[in-house]
Amino acid sequence: MENKDTIFSHPLSNIGDFRFDEGVADVFSDMIQRSVPGYTNIISTIGELAKHYIQEQSQVYDLGCSLGAATLAMRRNISQQGVNMIAVDNSQAMIERCQRNLGAYRSDVPVTVVLDDIREVAIENASMVVINFTLQFLPPDEREALLTKVYQGLKPGGLLVLSEKIRFDDQSVDDLLTELHHNFKRAHGYSELEISQKRTALENVMRTDTAQLHTERLNEIGFKHVATWFQCFNFTSLLAIK
Repeated sequence: MENKDTIFSHPLSNIGDFRFDEGVADVFSDMIQRSVPGYTNIISTIGELAKHYIQEQSQVYDLGCSLGAATLAMRRNISQQGVNMIAVDNSQAMIERCQRNLGAYRSDVPVTVVLDDIREVAIENASMVVINFTLQFLPPDEREALLTKVYQGLKPGGLLVLSEKIRFDDQSVDDLLTELHHNFKRAHGYSELEISQKRTALENVMRTDTAQLHTERLNEIGFKHVATWFQCFNFTSLLAIK
């Protein structure tokens, strides 16, 4: 049974930086469904994209795999031969639950679950790479290096799916979409206290880019085709094809 996210439901005297620890891992499925508009659609579409872009005798990466939702979505849709999947996360608590989730579904597609920093993992012979709401937690000056490594490790025609929370240079627009996102969270049962305390916890660890910066960076790295395929409020997902 899914555990309900109540991490920020009581007043905290000291709000530390947000961490993907045991407590978060226990409620992560509920947290992300109630916090990220369109998350289910993003995951299901990642599965659809796997049908079209994963190549035979190639590798597929889920960088920042958390509980393995994107890994499972791709795995269920792989009919190509000789595909190996690599799911990576730097949270021991997430990795343990990801392994359990993957083990609950029978499949002939092998998955290697790796406890590591995604910046340290080699990307090789890849036909599809997913970075789902993960880049935003890296220091801004280290994001291009990771994306460059992904580009270099992708086969021609390979696909990167990059999903992120974004900010807007126009402050009025940024304020509006932030408020719409908060309304989304209120509609899913989060209190004003929970919204405020979580926002404080994320301030130092999640630094968002604009959609324009994401697109320009991917183009400059060398991706032939870059497009936004999903956006709801201040959450977006991009496709980048080598």
